[in-house]
Amino acid sequence: MKTRQTILVVDDSKWIRQIIAARLKSLDVDLQFAEDGLQALEATRNDPPDLILLDVIMPDFNGFEVCRELKAEPRTHDIPVIFLTGADESMDKVHGFNLGAVDYVIKPFDPAELRARVRAALQTKALMDLLTSQTQLDGMTGLYNRRYFDQRLKQEIASAERTRGSLGLLLIDLDRFKRINDMYGHPDGDQVVRRFGVLLQETCRGEDVACRWGGDEFALILPGAGPEQALDAAQRLQHALHHDPSFAKLVGEPITVSIGGGFLRPGEPLDAGVLVHHADRALYASKRAGRNRVTLDQRPWSGAA
Repeated sequence: MKTRQTILVVDDSKWIRQIIAARLKSLDVDLQFAEDGLQALEATRNDPPDLILLDVIMPDFNGFEVCRELKAEPRTHDIPVIFLTGADESMDKVHGFNLGAVDYVIKPFDPAELRARVRAALQTKALMDLLTSQTQLDGMTGLYNRRYFDQRLKQEIASAERTRGSLGLLLIDLDRFKRINDMYGHPDGDQVVRRFGVLLQETCRGEDVACRWGGDEFALILPGAGPEQALDAAQRLQHALHHDPSFAKLVGEPITVSIGGGFLRPGEPLDAGVLVHHADRALYASKRAGRNRVTLDQRPWSGAA
């Protein structure tokens, strides 16, 4: 988790980039730099910043075109953009605001004004991030919720399709969880769910996205993963579950899970609903085979993750 906010400064002038860096030195932020629009788009897709200071006039790909691209992608849509321009023309401002910019700063920069506008944009972004996180987290486990899962899966599919990469998805069910609730009561059942959420998060890679699908069902989005990486993730989780003493203390018996895996192959067009269907079908194959096992989508794998 980031402890400081990040600003991406996009300007084709090295001198302007140096001036902005000097003007913002007193702010507790991390600064990143891009020399042109294409570099800016690549940087935001890899690691979205909290704010973009974007020059309007750049060769080949101007600031308006960059802003239009950013607002067209779900992953970068909500990044605030402040335009930098040497021309104080109202029509340019109107056009920028219509594209989704939050502010304009005119060159040459007044140091106090630049810091004030940047600080205001960052404060608004932090508040929006806080409000968004509260609607994206599952209250019981602290994992991402189903709403966030649906949104994030679409974003990861779009990213994998753009880069011709792979994407894995694991759907996970706690085995016979209804019986646990019936025998030990819902409060103990809730404790089982919470503890399992901790284990799921602890066994993830840094780039993986752990979600509570609902009830006793969980999901794990695996960017860049093929069958081998997905199987590794599932086995890490099962190993941790098997060796965790918490469940025996809570309900007096071990807890097992059934897992199903689906994949987006490199270059394969596949929407979120179809990917979930493949993983869900594999999950039910695990259940039909006796539970406490992992089943992966058996469609031929033609790419290397």
